Amino acid sequence: MGGERQGTGGRRGLWIGGAVAVVALGAGGWALTAAGDPAPRTGPLTAAEIRGAADGFLDAWADGDAERAADRTDDVAAAAKALRDYRERGHLTPVHLTAGTPKGARVPFAVRARFSYEGGRAPVSYDSGLTVVRRAGDGEPVVAWRPAVLHPRLVDGARFEARETTPARVDALDRAGQRLDTRAFPSLAHVVDGLRGYGGSAGGRPGVELRAAPGGQVLASVPEGAPGRVRTTIDARVQKAAEREVALRSDASLVVVKPSTGEILAVAGSGAKGADTALRGRLAPGSTMKMITASLLLEKKLAAPDRPHPCPKNASYGGWTFHNVDDFDIVGGTFRSSFAASCNTAFITQAGKISDDALSRQARDVFGIGERWSAGVDVFAGAVPVEHAASKAASMIGQGEVRMNPLTMASVISTARTGQFRQPYLVAPDVGRRTPATAHRPLDATAHAQLRDLLHTTATSGSASGSMAGLTGDIGAKTGSAEVIGQKKPNGWFAAWHGDLAAAAVMRRGGRGGESSGPLVAAVLKSAQ
Repeated sequence: MGGERQGTGGRRGLWIGGAVAVVALGAGGWALTAAGDPAPRTGPLTAAEIRGAADGFLDAWADGDAERAADRTDDVAAAAKALRDYRERGHLTPVHLTAGTPKGARVPFAVRARFSYEGGRAPVSYDSGLTVVRRAGDGEPVVAWRPAVLHPRLVDGARFEARETTPARVDALDRAGQRLDTRAFPSLAHVVDGLRGYGGSAGGRPGVELRAAPGGQVLASVPEGAPGRVRTTIDARVQKAAEREVALRSDASLVVVKPSTGEILAVAGSGAKGADTALRGRLAPGSTMKMITASLLLEKKLAAPDRPHPCPKNASYGGWTFHNVDDFDIVGGTFRSSFAASCNTAFITQAGKISDDALSRQARDVFGIGERWSAGVDVFAGAVPVEHAASKAASMIGQGEVRMNPLTMASVISTARTGQFRQPYLVAPDVGRRTPATAHRPLDATAHAQLRDLLHTTATSGSASGSMAGLTGDIGAKTGSAEVIGQKKPNGWFAAWHGDLAAAAVMRRGGRGGESSGPLVAAVLKSAQ
């Protein structure tokens, strides 16, 4: 049965047959009337009645039969509810109920129970007592119902309240199943904290306690649960390289992904908020945004790699005048030469040829920017709002209200490499039954081939070639610098791929991306070869 009673005695009854009988039992006895109905019991309770009533109640309670136990009290409804609460709200199961020696109508008893909630378990032991009285109406010996019968701290009006006190801890594992030590990988401390929501579904148990409310008296506690185990996509070798490189630099953040799958292989950042910036930062991406803008111009046939394309020293749109770095220009150049040199005006001159919402739709529909990403941890999926006039032109070169982070830019260059957006993730989608975001369509095949070609040129002979030196074969890269009001130096951006490995980084106040974040990204890509 549900529990075990220890003690002596039990229910005792007297069967009397016949239609008419009169039986006198002395003090505390009863008599059958001529009609066969028992007269109410009266007189002082006998020792046998006290023991019988107590045993009957405790036996039923130990068996988990709330209704039968309640029937042996003088308030059936209240007792039944309280006994159910003991099990359902208190998450308590009596294991042993041991009756002591009665003192008059008062019967002390000891309780040994088991508290079990949200996977946490704890033994509970306490002493209580009950009082036997005659029930109104028929004089039957029953337990005088009080909530304190179940637990001495359940005064009138109090109820059981079980709750979590600490969330289930998580042991984060790398892709090979090895535990990620945040002492070795300090950048992952915030990331691992973000996995706590998986504690329960990953087999972890929270800290829990049982209270008598109101009043808050703790009746049972399991202060520490057990950790769940969550496998991530982190590659320990790549993470180690990323940690080493960001530690050498000030205010740097980096993310490495696998373009063919979207798996996040490394997240690193220097400083207390480095890794947070990598995944949740909201920064203007500067010229790395030109990957998205170029894809739009290529699809709309407003540009082609080897077609002549203007790159003047400056260009005006919407009342603003935009300049190239150091006011350089390319006379008689092509879109390839403009892209490789990161010419701002090559893009500004095209602003009047696209609708105000074209860039925003391109970012969302092809690159998944701004969609609801389910990466396994909290991330910011970028923003390319619809802009007008000068702000639209600024957005084309990654300024204005465009906001990105290393994760989104690593995803952008991954999409540029493969032609198909694959939402980055740190925890496999089947964990927690999550649905990854998808883009509305792939990049046009011709535009994809052209964009990939332009990024390869940038990596081999353009603004990214200095950083990418030593990496050969399937490579592509894009530099970026984002001006920030109040900063003497711009934020330096760099995004690149080498084979099925892509990375993006930003260094705040780092200066030009090719000189700041470029060596960081290239060093990690080289270490992962």
